[in-house]
Formats: sequence, C-alpha cells, structure tokens
Amino acid sequence: MNKSKIEELNKRFPEKDPAEVLTWFLNEYGDRVALSSSMGAEDQVLTDMVLKIKPDARIFTLDTGRLFPETYDLIDRTNKKYNIKIEVLFPDYKQVEEMVNAKGINLFYESIENRKRCCHIRKIEPLKRVFKTLDAWICGLRAGQSVTRQNIQVVEWDDNNGLIKVNPLARWSESEVWNYIKENKVPYNPLHDKGYPSIGCLPCTRAIEPWEDVRAGRWWWENPESKECGLHKR
Repeated sequence: MNKSKIEELNKRFPEKDPAEVLTWFLNEYGDRVALSSSMGAEDQVLTDMVLKIKPDARIFTLDTGRLFPETYDLIDRTNKKYNIKIEVLFPDYKQVEEMVNAKGINLFYESIENRKRCCHIRKIEPLKRVFKTLDAWICGLRAGQSVTRQNIQVVEWDDNNGLIKVNPLARWSESEVWNYIKENKVPYNPLHDKGYPSIGCLPCTRAIEPWEDVRAGRWWWENPESKECGLHKR
C-alpha cells in the first residue's frame, strides 16, 4: 500500500457515506480487517453498520483492567443484542504487575511519561498482537473530536503499525452520530447521558461541562496536544 493508493481510495469514497466505505473494506479484506471498538458512541454506530453488512465481521475491544462498570455492561448488552462475541484483548499481567509495583497503582497522575507507559502496556501492546493478524483496521475517529484529530482522512496509512486505518465517520458530526443511535436503537454507554462524551479508563476520565471540548474529560490534567494514548499517534 503506497501514498497514491491511499489518495485514490479517499477520492473513491463519498465522505458522508460510511456504509459504502465499510462495505468495500469488509468485502476486500475479509477476516484481515476488523473494527477496533472502545465501546464509545461512534464505535457503537460502526458496530451496527458493520454487522448489517457482514454479520460475522471481526470486532474487538481492549479491557485495560481499569474500565467503568458501565463499559463492561455495554459489552455484554451489545453481544446479546447482535448475537455476537466481541473479542476482548487483555494486557500482559506480568507487565502490569511490574509497572504498578515500580510506579504505583495510579502512576498516570504523576507525569505524562508515566501515563503513556500505562497506556502502552494496557492498550498498545494488546493492540499490536491483534494487528499481526490484520491488513486494515476500522475505528471511530471523527475530525471534530479534538485538536489532535482535525486532519484525519477517511482512509489513512498507519505508519506506526504498518497497515491501513479506516475512519468511516471522519466527517460526521456529533449530532449525526446520536441521530443514528436513536433511529437504529443502538445500545450505548449511559455515561454519555451524564456528561461523558468520551469514555476511557475510569481513573483517567471525568465528566465535562457543556462548553468544553468533547475530549476534555480524558487525561484532563494534561495539555490538549498530548491527549492521545498512542493508538492514534500521528
């Protein structure tokens, strides 16, 4: 996959038609493409879309060991609604033990370096394992989510992991996401109704005020420019 091919694919797909994008990639790559779900609103929309196109599509999520109870409940509700089994990836317990014993249980509050180390062990390492089985991955990024995502394309080359990254909702607005959820009765995390537009690990996520950026509640003690865990490093 080269730069010209990525450009060609971006010209091919209408920016506002994620179903067409998903259909092409699911047909083209089969089991070598998967939806990476954080169980957020955007990923729930994509789960519904993907399964309508390919009922046995691969969908996986990361269990960091520090998620909200509501997130675990949503995994269960989603599995039951669609009669599927979302693949759950876990971090290596030895790496977690070593990190916690060396740096403390809530090391991420102490420095950006510590926080990124925690994200790396709990998220990036499990993700790399599944990436070895893929040629492309689908995720729910939107350009309007944060300053770190303003320039994303529908189709990108993920240099960090050596595969295609597909962002079908790149040009969607937040209202389009919620309209789809309501119209299609898609299950979602009840924390979204309590001021949590972006939900990650419990210790690193807070509710936001109406005027704040949608990702302001993620690692709120850091500057906006550093608020990525490494999954979407640019």
